[in-house]
Amino acid sequence: MDDFPKLPPIAYHELRHKIRSGDILLCSGNSPFSTLIQRATNSVWSHVAFVLRLDVIDRIMILESVESIGVRTVPLSNYVFDYNATQKGYPGRIMIARHADVRQENIVKLSKYATSLLGYPYDSEEIVRIAMRIGLGTVNLQPDSPESVPSHAFICSEYAYICFQSIGIKIPYDCLGFITPADFARCEKIQPLGYIDPEKIPAYENTSTKIIQQEREYV
Repeated sequence: MDDFPKLPPIAYHELRHKIRSGDILLCSGNSPFSTLIQRATNSVWSHVAFVLRLDVIDRIMILESVESIGVRTVPLSNYVFDYNATQKGYPGRIMIARHADVRQENIVKLSKYATSLLGYPYDSEEIVRIAMRIGLGTVNLQPDSPESVPSHAFICSEYAYICFQSIGIKIPYDCLGFITPADFARCEKIQPLGYIDPEKIPAYENTSTKIIQQEREYV
């Protein structure tokens, strides 16, 4: 199984100013769906998303597709301090990486395409179809490729794949027949910047207020 790159964790405030729009977020989670992806792809990575900086409001946003919700955007700070309103950081490892061919002049096009898919919800039938595609790949049957999947039926890596494809960047994927988080991690043009060390918010503090204060401090 592919292992984690040997890099030290970095505090969010130390890495925040280095992060650019178009950077990639790779996660290693422990949910049942995450475990399914990890086992199917022989990789520690279970989730991939990408970054959009909104400096006008001092926020770094994550654009992603989540199997229980659909295509959404959340602040990166939520991953660090308050993942899914738990008042804790993401329960796993998170890493920021960068594709060598991403150009900042293409970010507007990337953002327009990515945000055009926001808000489309997954339903149970779509989740089952996605799980079946992963399962079929593990027994060497060929599920649909990223170019031919049904409209809006995306696992996280398919969403990231087609968004990067909109600016002419294609991520090579393996013989499973669909793009996975592991394919992003294995791409030679994608290099890690560092792990973000999740941080805790004291229970007595208001979560949203604390996150806003933290973001202001890190600008």
